[in-house]
Amino acid sequence: MPTARKSDASRVLLIVTSLCATLVGIIPAPAPPPALAQLSTIEGRAYFGINRSIPIQVSMPNRAGGPQAAPPQTAPIDEPEAKPIIKPESPTSENVPMPPPATQGEVRIDLFEPGREEAIATAPVLPNMQVDLATLFPVLWAGPLPRLRYAQLVIAGEQVGAPLVLQPMVSEARAQLIDPKSRQVWFRDPATNEDNFKPRDCQIVWVSEPPANSGLRIYVDKHVTFDTSLGELEFRLRPDAAPNTAWNFRELARQGFFTDIIFHRIVPTLASGHPFVVQVGDPTGTGDGGPGYSIDLENSTLPHDFGVLSMARADDPDTAGSQCFIALSREGTQRLDGKYTTFGDLIRGIETLLALSKVPVKDQRPIDPPMLKSARLSDAPPYAKRSQRVQRPAEKPAR
Repeated sequence: MPTARKSDASRVLLIVTSLCATLVGIIPAPAPPPALAQLSTIEGRAYFGINRSIPIQVSMPNRAGGPQAAPPQTAPIDEPEAKPIIKPESPTSENVPMPPPATQGEVRIDLFEPGREEAIATAPVLPNMQVDLATLFPVLWAGPLPRLRYAQLVIAGEQVGAPLVLQPMVSEARAQLIDPKSRQVWFRDPATNEDNFKPRDCQIVWVSEPPANSGLRIYVDKHVTFDTSLGELEFRLRPDAAPNTAWNFRELARQGFFTDIIFHRIVPTLASGHPFVVQVGDPTGTGDGGPGYSIDLENSTLPHDFGVLSMARADDPDTAGSQCFIALSREGTQRLDGKYTTFGDLIRGIETLLALSKVPVKDQRPIDPPMLKSARLSDAPPYAKRSQRVQRPAEKPAR
């Protein structure tokens, strides 16, 4: 009897299964949302030597919900499908054609320079094809002194996906500490470990050499998010202000350096009463640790202000590595401009930053240190929708 009941149940299960299969064939399941279209380098390559081709993939979403791979008949790298339309570099330029209005379904790449809302050049492209950015935009190799730019995918007049950062690999000016009275260079005697001048009494001067342009470092623009024990902090990285520092930091974040690290220094206010900094980035938690190497000080164009991310360092200007601090006010950190490299803006997490600044401390050391649990990267928004730094909320008057 139990065997007969089992056989009947099996037949019923088979009928139900067949019916479900038939219904699935009649009523298809909803497709997942399509992936975002994106410009990317081929196979994650980041470095492109000067006067060479720059193969870029133009990926577009398909109906199945993923970027389509480039078809076998990709456009030859040395034969672009369309020539770029270059905009004038200044209002006085003449006889340079302007880009036509966007047409329905038009796909193109726009080239931007930081601080400019209008594209300096634009080039039509075909979706899901490989193109040579160097051929589409001759200004990358044949223009004036190289400068950082952004390449943005545009579909039917709308910017889509994160922009590509096009960073020139040029020799940077080097920082030197100079005694303002004698005009002699600061140094620390390796035999005695003594300074010839007090570093804090010196001034930084920038020594430039004829720039050597090696090509471009190209990568998708990213944000970095700190997951802390008090909440999240999301930063917009600023390669336009300090490209090498921003690159170093994103690589440390990408490879898991900022995992289970305490906020080892918090200075809520200075003697003047102005809020100062919150500092993190040392795996040892002592203030002396780092990634095992140092990077040069960069002459960043980003002023210290509330929510600005900046690199900590020792007396020698070229001793930054992984330790960073978040400025808590313009008034308290303005004196750091030009002396420390700023490279990011806080765009989300005001409550978290204020909570960090209120952690009880003893001699700038948190009594119960908050934890930076991890850091992760995410795609930045399109160039025209780039996020702006948060503003410190006004203090409520005490009752």
